[in-house]
Amino acid sequence: MAAPKTPRAAQFELRHLRYFIALVEERNFERAAIRLGIAQPGLSQQIRNLETLVGLPLLDRRKRAVQLTPSGQMLFDEARKIVAQTDAALAQLRRVGRGQTGKISIGYVASVAYAGVLTESLSSFRNAFPDIELQLVEMEMRMQLNKIAEGELDFGYIRPPVSVPAGVVTMTVLREPLVVALPENHPLASVEEVDLAALSAETFITPRQPADVGFHFNTLDACQAAGFEPNISATGRDFTTIASMVAVGLGAAVGPQSLSCLQLPGVRYLQLLRNRVSSDLAVAYRKTEGSAAVRAFIAHQRAKYAQVRQEE
Repeated sequence: MAAPKTPRAAQFELRHLRYFIALVEERNFERAAIRLGIAQPGLSQQIRNLETLVGLPLLDRRKRAVQLTPSGQMLFDEARKIVAQTDAALAQLRRVGRGQTGKISIGYVASVAYAGVLTESLSSFRNAFPDIELQLVEMEMRMQLNKIAEGELDFGYIRPPVSVPAGVVTMTVLREPLVVALPENHPLASVEEVDLAALSAETFITPRQPADVGFHFNTLDACQAAGFEPNISATGRDFTTIASMVAVGLGAAVGPQSLSCLQLPGVRYLQLLRNRVSSDLAVAYRKTEGSAAVRAFIAHQRAKYAQVRQEE
């Protein structure tokens, strides 16, 4: 039986395939109509419209039960693939829109890894959003902030204080007490805690940072709070280098408590008495963010570290 010619106004739509698939799977017009939530006469008309659109008979109407012609069987096989691919694409688009998939580039300073915040926050986020790809790169924090402002980096883990570019905001996620690193042969190395004022004659080693940035600022701030100006005559690229310099007797160093996990030979870490200066760990991101995935990451960080913000 030949199908009628296609009217000019007729348009092929995905719903035609969905109707056809439901009919073939149910093998009955009434059950298929109920499944689709439409009237049975309407379904019959839609199937006839589909036959008109393809220009071939799809059902063998000489049979009482729903029987497919060879053309109908071929269309059914292809229709299931098309609908499945379309549904998968739509589901992926919705996940992108909800921030459930995508890619986030994240910078961090090395000292963040010692505090456990990086692994803890990223692990919990990946449990909630397993389809989002996280790209990590160790980077000096001022460079991180500039790249975030320029749109080349999405997120950063930093150690304030530091000047923040316009359009970038920061949020504190951890406050750590300070410790002092001394050579193991230092006269005070055998005690558990020390007043920083007792080390006023020492040479202090800081990172290669301006005086108003990061650990360098923490060192100045803590020593000044203890009543003296520290003698800073040596610097290191990172705290691993600084701890090595302490071990060979080049001076003492102040840093966050988590860095005491760097158990290098020849170094002792002492708690500080009567010290109220802390080393903060913060996250940085754009104030206005277009990516749904990045917004989801920011919201996750806010929820995870809400208690720290309340204590500020």
